[in-house]
Amino acid sequence: MTDHLLRVEGLSAGYLGENVVHDVSLSVGKGEVVAVIGSNGAGKSTMFKAICGLQRATSGTVEFAHADLTAKKAHAIVRAGMVYVPAERHLFPHMSVRDNLALGAYPKRPRPEQIEFVFNTFPRLKERATQHAGTMSGGEQQMLAVGRALMSSPRLLMLDEPTTGLSPLLASEAYAALTDLRAEGLTILVAEQQVPLALGLADRGYVLDHGRIELTGTAQELADDPGVRKAYLGV
Repeated sequence: MTDHLLRVEGLSAGYLGENVVHDVSLSVGKGEVVAVIGSNGAGKSTMFKAICGLQRATSGTVEFAHADLTAKKAHAIVRAGMVYVPAERHLFPHMSVRDNLALGAYPKRPRPEQIEFVFNTFPRLKERATQHAGTMSGGEQQMLAVGRALMSSPRLLMLDEPTTGLSPLLASEAYAALTDLRAEGLTILVAEQQVPLALGLADRGYVLDHGRIELTGTAQELADDPGVRKAYLGV
């Protein structure tokens, strides 16, 4: 692959002077879906935050669309087209679904076609347009978090544990929606503990363990790897 949209080289990051992520290198091609799999505490969230400017990297580089974003602030990275959806979602619970979506387009005004695209992707959000976000189910809130991210028309959507707190049925529904977004050509980088779902969506993947990339390959290669099957698939 030569058309890299995101390229991360030698990235390290952590807290209070101690690195949690060590010398991570990865890439995501335009139109590709890439999964980062690993157990809780492997460093997936820290890595994602360092990539998108929410956590300061102690070393390494982040290149997006052939521009060096390593030292850029988070808001500049969003405006470049990289949008991060955290596991915690960070919705505004006392605001309506529609108002939460509108904030996703900030600092621009939301365009009707953007909202229509989100509603077509997640019809349930259209049904709940005037409902306060805090009164919705976990699955609906996850839809809203992703929908809000889509309002900025991202070039790369980064999803950190999108199945957090969801039942198996709702987790499968969430990934069905991501499959639709993939079909639309959206580039996606997803960190996930639900390995079968992530590998079912992804073209390629990386295994992160104790803050280091231990294995990489196509989704099928990782699904067939004995170590991955034992550690993450229970077989």
